[in-house]
Amino acid sequence: MSWTHDVVVVGAGAAGLTAAGGLAQLGLRVALIEAGAMGGECLNTGCVPSKALLAIAARAQAVRDMGRFGIRAQEPQVDFSGVMAQVRGVIAEIAPHDAQERFEAWGAEVIRAHARFTAPRTLLVAGRTLRAPRIVLAVGSRPAVPSIPGLDAVPFLTNETLFSIDAFPERLVVLGAGSVGMEMAQAFRRLGAEVAVIDRAPPLSRDEPEAAALVSERLEAEGIAFHRAAIRGVSSVGGGVAVALDDGDTVGGSHLLVALGRSANLHGLGLEEAGVGTDGGGIVVDDRLRTSARGVYAIGDCRDGPRLTHAAGYEGARIVAAIGFGLRARVDYRALPRVAYTSPELAQVGMTEAEAREGGGRVTAMREPFADNDRAVAEGASVGFLKVVRRNGRIVGACLVGERVGDLTMPWVLSIGGAKPTPWALSGMILPYPTRSEITKAAAFAMYAPRLFSRPARIWAGVLAALRRRLG
Repeated sequence: MSWTHDVVVVGAGAAGLTAAGGLAQLGLRVALIEAGAMGGECLNTGCVPSKALLAIAARAQAVRDMGRFGIRAQEPQVDFSGVMAQVRGVIAEIAPHDAQERFEAWGAEVIRAHARFTAPRTLLVAGRTLRAPRIVLAVGSRPAVPSIPGLDAVPFLTNETLFSIDAFPERLVVLGAGSVGMEMAQAFRRLGAEVAVIDRAPPLSRDEPEAAALVSERLEAEGIAFHRAAIRGVSSVGGGVAVALDDGDTVGGSHLLVALGRSANLHGLGLEEAGVGTDGGGIVVDDRLRTSARGVYAIGDCRDGPRLTHAAGYEGARIVAAIGFGLRARVDYRALPRVAYTSPELAQVGMTEAEAREGGGRVTAMREPFADNDRAVAEGASVGFLKVVRRNGRIVGACLVGERVGDLTMPWVLSIGGAKPTPWALSGMILPYPTRSEITKAAAFAMYAPRLFSRPARIWAGVLAALRRRLG
């Protein structure tokens, strides 16, 4: 078989960009395929705009809360067009990190088109046939839209459309009390909207119950209404929407936001032509991110597993280790962190106490309140706590709830992962995105980058690539 490239990476989100950028810097012939915007969901419609909106909303809330600090408070005047201009400005400021030109400068061929398998390790892209001994699928995910009666007949928002609206949602109904639903509910409430959240499950149900309760109590105190019920149907009413619940209640609003999880982007890829297996969670992979098809990997949201930007970036780096250096690079999610960027924030690293108890053994938990932390008290932000979970004497989980606790996860990622705090360990940590603590990881990685992409490393990667081209 005649190969056109050493590696073809499909998808230019966090996972694909990390893989393609690293492999290109090692001198491999890399094709990076992206039909949509460079940077994927995280940059354009996910992490970046949502955190920018949360930051703006927090400033509005700070104006309201000034009275408790002895400063005359007043209701802030929100210019929504100015708010959205700031959000889009943040995207534009970060976008050069993910720009096509940057990856082309590293040697990757960037093709802005859809890709579809026509045979094993063979893709049709913009009328061209691309063949490579290694193909990396990083096609991401899209908002899950459940089968709710009437939903297809009413206008609704998802994270893909929320940040392009121009009219302020005066009365926002949010379907879903996970991290996205809770974050956006609080953001728009703080900007002045009436907000209702609907979900059968408790808010942030994957997390420690007492921590999730603190978050939902704060949101309720700020005026957000929560409805614990199933949805019977959705309909249009007077230019807005009405959501009928199984408890007999009806919740109305001017706008509807669907935040009920994600689905892998698998349509139109021709996976069956390549022999790539899937299940209800996405593409099936092993602990080395290999699919059922020879030479084909799947990373990020499209594979069955955690859907987090920092998990995607970590997997992209694993691919560089596997393909570029020939290492048996396995994923290890024992210390995977996640953060709900509400106020207060809720951060979880590793297992919750309930998950630890399900695994058996002797489980103990230690709780330290922020009320005993002098800095938190001095800043008037003493609500929250740290909870550390041990099983058979080993730390297996940590939960933090409080202001900006996402920036406090790093020592627990190291402890749970069993790593010593060396620069190399720091460079490989999975830290929640986006947090300020990532600067530590970036600095540690910068210490090793010159060697990782040195001439000897490029020669070794080239030898491995030549062997793959010959062996097929």
